Amino acid sequence: MFNLESCLGEVTRTVSELEREGKPARNVTLERSYDTTPDDLWDAMTNPERLPRWFAPVSGELKLGGRYQIQNNAGGVITECVPPHFFSVTWEFGGGMSWVELRLAAEGEDRSRLTLSHISPIDDHWRTYGPGAVGVGWDLSLVGLAFHLSASDTDRIDENAFSASSEGKTFMADCSEEWRRAAVAAGENLSQAEEAAKRVTVFYTGSGSQEAE
Repeated sequence: MFNLESCLGEVTRTVSELEREGKPARNVTLERSYDTTPDDLWDAMTNPERLPRWFAPVSGELKLGGRYQIQNNAGGVITECVPPHFFSVTWEFGGGMSWVELRLAAEGEDRSRLTLSHISPIDDHWRTYGPGAVGVGWDLSLVGLAFHLSASDTDRIDENAFSASSEGKTFMADCSEEWRRAAVAAGENLSQAEEAAKRVTVFYTGSGSQEAE
């Protein structure tokens, strides 16, 4: 099994308040470094031939102003694109709208830092699930990206086997707990953060039927 404990500890998770389109929102942010150049990291995250190897097939016009669609997931519009440093998209899923921003920065010759922000409105979904609904999903994506960058060109994590394994379930539960802590640190109500984290953990570990992104 890939070193999940290392992946858990290498990600910095924060939640912060902001406004989006004049309304209160929360910025769910993940940061971690990878042993590759910004150009290669950018290619891994934007090249439609590489995306299925660690994330999912993405179709559409993958350029500024174009619409994209992630297979069996969100779609939206590419609103900003400054290679190899920054891009942002709308995230349209289940009738709701949120926003995703990615920033890449060099850390030496062959190391890069990724900052991924998912900006969510304060709606019923947020109040029910909190930051873990999107946060745990992005944690899993960053694990897939780490594996992709360190493995052979054709290898990828078996998602079904990972989700069914005790190691995978423990990792997802641990990520949910980290997001609970980040929510509390950001000033979220303690009991509400705990209940939201429980719902997220149940969803991602497969022991319930709650609906998360």
